[in-house]
Amino acid sequence: MSFVIAIIFTLILCYFGYVSYKNYQFKQILSWMPTVAGWPVVGNALEFGDTDRLLSDVTRLIPKKEKFVFLTFLDVPNIFTTNEDFVEFVLSGHNILSKSSDYRFIKKWLGTGLLTSDGAKWKPRRRITTPAFHFSILEDFVDVFEANGKILVNKLKNFVDQSSVDIYPFITLYALDVICETAMGVQFHAQDNESSEYVKNVKLMCKIGIVRSTSVVKNFDLLYPLTLDYWREKNALRQLHGVTNSVIVERKKKMKGNVVPSVDEFGRKKRMAFLDILLNSTVNGSPLSQEDIREEVDTFMFEGHDTTASAMTFCMYFIANHPDVQKRIMEEQRDIFGDEILRDSKISDLQQMKYLECVIKESLRLCPSVPMYGRHTIQDMIYKGNIVPKGINIVIYAYGMLHDPDYFPDPEKFDPSRFETVDGKWPFRYLPFSAGPRNCIGQKFAMLEMKSTISQLMRNFEVFPATPEHKLILVPEAVLKSANGVRIRLTPRKY
Repeated sequence: MSFVIAIIFTLILCYFGYVSYKNYQFKQILSWMPTVAGWPVVGNALEFGDTDRLLSDVTRLIPKKEKFVFLTFLDVPNIFTTNEDFVEFVLSGHNILSKSSDYRFIKKWLGTGLLTSDGAKWKPRRRITTPAFHFSILEDFVDVFEANGKILVNKLKNFVDQSSVDIYPFITLYALDVICETAMGVQFHAQDNESSEYVKNVKLMCKIGIVRSTSVVKNFDLLYPLTLDYWREKNALRQLHGVTNSVIVERKKKMKGNVVPSVDEFGRKKRMAFLDILLNSTVNGSPLSQEDIREEVDTFMFEGHDTTASAMTFCMYFIANHPDVQKRIMEEQRDIFGDEILRDSKISDLQQMKYLECVIKESLRLCPSVPMYGRHTIQDMIYKGNIVPKGINIVIYAYGMLHDPDYFPDPEKFDPSRFETVDGKWPFRYLPFSAGPRNCIGQKFAMLEMKSTISQLMRNFEVFPATPEHKLILVPEAVLKSANGVRIRLTPRKY
């Protein structure tokens, strides 16, 4: 027994010695870049505290002048950056398309779908999924936004004239209903089932992803099964995958039997869901497998549900705290809807909401749904005569860029007018939807959904700051959230 223990101990020492040597090599190659002294084996892992400190920790570690820094986290070498020029170098080309190693923590859930896959698999998947966001399909989805938005409004009417309400849970359930109907073609009725296991498990998977990326113990695949989170994750995945698989199987049966209904339960014309496009797609002449389809549907459910819920919630918070902005929004809404102020929006109405779009963009600047993006180099790259070595993670700290006074003067001020004079001039500075070939494929979908939802809420409610005052505690899980909720005060809007 003692011999076996000695062998294991020796192997561990050899492994950590190898890791230390590799990280030393990376540090030598990246001598042109600032670094932070770390500890043997764990590197800079001890620089990071709890998740509610992660944003401030990363902000502290990135030099304000150079705007990039080399850090190691256990056996993982990283470049953290807010340098606009370097970000353009990373995102604009087709040579750094692979996602960083931290994405492996959500691969058990999303597999190698559009978000997590690498070049060879990603390119054909991107081609397949792009038609799902064609204008004609997006136009059909506006009815889905509007119908589910009415349910959201009715839910929130129960909280008018109270001191405050945390709107995040309600908007999350609304976003889940929208994405279930648009992605899978099914009505989930999450807003009428507030204790939804699906919602709980999505939240759990997001939290586990960020915890694993910053935990010394849970980061290691060999040690992770010894933790409670491992078993929680297994149970969550069983439920999440089970829901998606059952919907896919049922949809296949209906398509084979040609019994897909032409109208839904409300008598509305049935739309082509994201799932239908996948079921009719081929790669190299072969249909997608059940697993392929599940990966893409789960990816769409994740990316299109939690991200938009976060964005809409924060936007309502900022509107509630800025009455001058709320006044301008309502002036625009009255100009568009006239005497029919509470009628449903059409896509032409949403396209006219130019000021509301500026408000949403400014909210996303202050609270981007995805505060960081990761890439991984698969070959040596040359940046301004310097080597960026193969095998390194590059973490683009979008939150830091969006709060940098060098890029956005008076960055903590909520000022939608920034975007009234900008015509796409910041493609690698303003990054709420990433940029380059792997930018967010669903950003037009998201913007239409956000406009539809916020327009409905604003036309039905006047919003005010919570009483007592509510300050956000931002926590970057897989998506940026507020640890203490997002509370505002609602009153019925009078006309």
